[in-house]
Amino acid sequence: MATVKDFSVEEKLTSLVTLQKIESKLDEIQVLKGELPMEVSDLEDEITGLHARQTRVEEEINGINEFINGKKELIKESEGLIKKYEKQSTNVKNSREFEAINKEIEMQQLEVKLAEKHIKDAQEEINEKAVLLDRAKKALATKEGVLKNKKDELEKIVATTEKEEKHFNKLSAEAREKVDERLLNSYDRIRKNYRNGLAVVPVERDACGGCFNAIPPQKQSEIKQRKKIIICENCGRILVDNDLADAVEIK
Repeated sequence: MATVKDFSVEEKLTSLVTLQKIESKLDEIQVLKGELPMEVSDLEDEITGLHARQTRVEEEINGINEFINGKKELIKESEGLIKKYEKQSTNVKNSREFEAINKEIEMQQLEVKLAEKHIKDAQEEINEKAVLLDRAKKALATKEGVLKNKKDELEKIVATTEKEEKHFNKLSAEAREKVDERLLNSYDRIRKNYRNGLAVVPVERDACGGCFNAIPPQKQSEIKQRKKIIICENCGRILVDNDLADAVEIK
């Protein structure tokens, strides 16, 4: 079997036209999918972020509740001490002991008031966090609904094009084996430069089929001879004659 280097320029051009037509078919499938794959990926990232935000807010609320429970325990302890000191105050022997017990009672009463203030402030913070949590849950539910619709839409397109895409990917791999590495690298580089993915174009109406820049008659004659690889001086695409382009059919 002949190697790539053994092929004539005409055979190499035919292989390039074949490869271009095959990969243009694959491009059409990608156009059919549109921005859906990217949209699905972006939505999945956004949903991951919303899940993380929801978890963070829930953890913050749990932390505040633990703080409140701690303050409630402190209130119970202070109230127990107040009762204890009040009972002791009935058995004091002198005014100094009475004053000392009263100071302890006042201190515990202040502890209770301070704890109650902390609880009130913490409860207000929980209410604010609850609003944020509710917003996060609603945003998450909305995004998950949109993601499901996008995925369903993409899956339908994939289901209808999967067989066709596999077929053209197989043809593309086979066609690439018939193009030498240097020429293939140039082809891939040119394809990446243009949104329509056209690296090999025919001369149509005396102009480049990619950028529509006029091709001089002498240059057109050389292109028809198929003796060397000729590129458009304006856009850099590989040029072939219309007859060669029409002769290649992809099933």
